[in-house]
Amino acid sequence: MASAHGAPSGTTYFVDCQGGDDNASGTARGDAWRSLAKASGHAYGPGDRLLLKRGTSCTGVLAPTGAGAAGAPVKIDAYGTGAKPHIEGAGARAAVLLVNTEQWEIRNLDISNTGAPTTTERRAGVLVQLTDYGVARHFVVSGVDVHDVNGADFKDPDPSGGILFAVRSSAVPTRFDSLRVEDSTVRHVDRTGIATSSTWGRRGEHPNGPGASWQPQTGLVVRRNTVQDAGGDGIVVQAAKGALVEHNRVDGFNMRSAGYNAGIWAWNSDEVLYQYNEVTGGHGTLDSMAFDFDGGNNRNVYRYNYSHDNEGGFLLVCNGAGMTTDGNCFHDNVSVNDRNTMAPYGVISVVCAPTTDTQIYRNTIVADRADTALVSNNGKTGVTFRDNIFVGAQNGGSPITDTLSTFSNNLYWRTAQPLDAQGLDADPLLRSAHPTDAPDVQLRPGSPARGAGTVTGDGVTRDFFGNRIGERRNLGADQG
Repeated sequence: MASAHGAPSGTTYFVDCQGGDDNASGTARGDAWRSLAKASGHAYGPGDRLLLKRGTSCTGVLAPTGAGAAGAPVKIDAYGTGAKPHIEGAGARAAVLLVNTEQWEIRNLDISNTGAPTTTERRAGVLVQLTDYGVARHFVVSGVDVHDVNGADFKDPDPSGGILFAVRSSAVPTRFDSLRVEDSTVRHVDRTGIATSSTWGRRGEHPNGPGASWQPQTGLVVRRNTVQDAGGDGIVVQAAKGALVEHNRVDGFNMRSAGYNAGIWAWNSDEVLYQYNEVTGGHGTLDSMAFDFDGGNNRNVYRYNYSHDNEGGFLLVCNGAGMTTDGNCFHDNVSVNDRNTMAPYGVISVVCAPTTDTQIYRNTIVADRADTALVSNNGKTGVTFRDNIFVGAQNGGSPITDTLSTFSNNLYWRTAQPLDAQGLDADPLLRSAHPTDAPDVQLRPGSPARGAGTVTGDGVTRDFFGNRIGERRNLGADQG
């Protein structure tokens, strides 16, 4: 059957885990199937819909087969009234599992996957997995709530976590294209909140990477999601090109993992844009910073992001050994009361192998502790700090221990001394003398940071607060 526009209209199937019957047709509300096993045993085609009844709970794994087509994806959604339909995976590999398929949309589900405590079992809420598939196109996860996933502390290439897209293959170059995760929540999962991963990562920028070539995910958008209480990483982009990560909130990460974790970051990815994200509640000092330029990241941009109260700091610059991390920009962001008290880390940490042409400018960084460095360096650099505002703790100040990176035209207050000849050693006159939120770092009239900035030529027209950037630039994130 085709619609008036020529695309297949498909068939709608219903699941009611309380009142359904697996011997029914499944094609009407009154003839709904009862079990996830029955729904998983059907091969779906272009335009088909699989609807789960609201207000019901199903135990098991939803692992349907088949595929949609361009303009006619298969859709998993809810019907009826009440709470989102709940799927409990009960310790399975994933509560919702799609393998070697494409053209699927998953919406309006409530998902958990809690089994016996484990240190060996990988578990996920939603897992889409490709093995020697080629290019899999069009996936949407929207309005999905994932919570209480107690998988073991496994990262890539086969991770545990909330909403995961994983490529695991070696024979056929494989990747995702047009992948969107939006308006969803992930809460109390181990170990990763939202992520892509891939075994196709070898290229000149990562010569020791897995696979025979680099097959980046394309068309990746992660927006308007909330990740809370993640055992490890919050949101991770791996092996992607041109991804957009925006308007997300990560609150609580690295809560239980023994590994290295960050709030929102990428690995071996190019042209990733992160904007309007908020990260807080990072736990631990071994990494656990909000943002990260890590190995094999090139021409990535963080702008208009807000970080606060993270134990591991604001930003990590950490290229992998033998890799290329080049041309990244970090500008117009705000950090309030982030910290990292373990050397060689700080609020901003320049560590690992050196990057090239990392530009950090027009940010406002405010610390409230004297036992954390505003910027720290372990002997690797390639970083330029320009037009930033650095404010140390009121009680004793906060040092800058990086003497190797390039510092130019920054404002320093309670940092011991300016690190560049053009720098200002002056009170920036922030709106609040004790900042606890982003608006507190806006500049008062008469601030010496006003008009003291330089023109960057980056084409950016708005600042962190939405103000239009004029010809006279300020230092820091407030250009109003």
